[in-house]
Amino acid sequence: MGAPSALPLLLLFACCWAPGGANLSQDGYWQEQNLELGTLAPLDEAISSTVWSSPDMLASQDSQPWTSDETVVAGGTVVLKCQVKDHEDSSLQWSNPAQQTLYFGEKRALRDNRIQLVRSTPHELSISISNVALADEGEYTCSIFTMPVRTAKSLVTVLGIPQKPIISGYKSSLREKDTTTLNCQSSGSKPAAQLTWRKGDQELHGEPTRIQEDPNGKTFTVSSSVTFQVTREDDGADIVCSVNHESLKGADRSTSQRIEVLYTPTAKIRPDPPHPREGQKLLLHCEGRGNPLPQQYLWEKEGSVPPLKMTQDSALIFPFLNKSDSGTYRCTATSNMGSYKAYYTLNVNDPSPVPSSSSTYHAIIGGIVAFIVFLLLILLIFLGHYLIRHKGTYLTHEAKGSDDAPDADTAIINAEGGQSGGDDKKEYFI
Repeated sequence: MGAPSALPLLLLFACCWAPGGANLSQDGYWQEQNLELGTLAPLDEAISSTVWSSPDMLASQDSQPWTSDETVVAGGTVVLKCQVKDHEDSSLQWSNPAQQTLYFGEKRALRDNRIQLVRSTPHELSISISNVALADEGEYTCSIFTMPVRTAKSLVTVLGIPQKPIISGYKSSLREKDTTTLNCQSSGSKPAAQLTWRKGDQELHGEPTRIQEDPNGKTFTVSSSVTFQVTREDDGADIVCSVNHESLKGADRSTSQRIEVLYTPTAKIRPDPPHPREGQKLLLHCEGRGNPLPQQYLWEKEGSVPPLKMTQDSALIFPFLNKSDSGTYRCTATSNMGSYKAYYTLNVNDPSPVPSSSSTYHAIIGGIVAFIVFLLLILLIFLGHYLIRHKGTYLTHEAKGSDDAPDADTAIINAEGGQSGGDDKKEYFI
């Protein structure tokens, strides 16, 4: 046998050791590598760097399928879409992260009713997975069985929904100026959620959110604490812990804790009526506030001994005010948190010059009656004048129209010796 040819070795060294060794670009043309003279590349690297891309191989890039990564909330539905430009008379296939075939073309391969066919054409294969669980997360593979087989990956990310947060650490009946610490915790988020605090509409600055991985190795439990000093204005306030997470899509997920603050009472005196006058009835109301509310009220008048009244009723009553009732009055409101004194100076004014409502009513009625009487008098005057004028006209008309039958009060005397029927007549009214 002749000596083996040295041509393969020469080709290998030409690829790996040549100055400025050549390589193929993605366009199928040779391009130089930045290798120094005398540098020997590893054999596998040299072989991979000398793959020849012929025009046929470039044309086959149209047979490369493509997909996209998807993000879905646990319990939701995700659609996996795979497309190819040139299918080369081959079908597309979807496989799960465990490399189990889900669909080959329009044919179902895995018996999972959550997985359904959406669209199957020579250029597209789309499937849907409903009620997605955290275990469904991973890389899904779309394959087309050409020569060689080509694949595309779709990374499915499943978001874990955080549970409603829980607030702990509250003890009932805080006292004014006490300092309290509240804790908040939420589990099941993926990725880890963030917690925020607020008191009513006011933001509270709590500690940074602490993150702990859950036993399932996929989700996280987050927690946070907030410490603040309470005031009397915080009595009945809601302390809110909210969880923020992309899976909630802006929806509110929060828990509130209403706090109770005990504080000393306050009081003020309110008169009824506001401007008391002599002879009126007056009530002085001692309006107490506090938590708890005042249980006892003590009324005193400066310069007067003993106290006027001690009762659970907050009102001091004056049935009939006198000038002697003027003075400064003090109300002491007391609870088991302390006491508070309120003052009011009473000045009894003279009786009101303004007529009472009954007098005003009578005056209005009298005015209406007088106006009606005045109208009746005017009407009578016009009626009398009218009757007088029309009565005189009536008598004259009767005298002129009764020549043959004179009135009983009329005597017709004939000037020519008492002869009747003459042309010359004289009328006398007796």
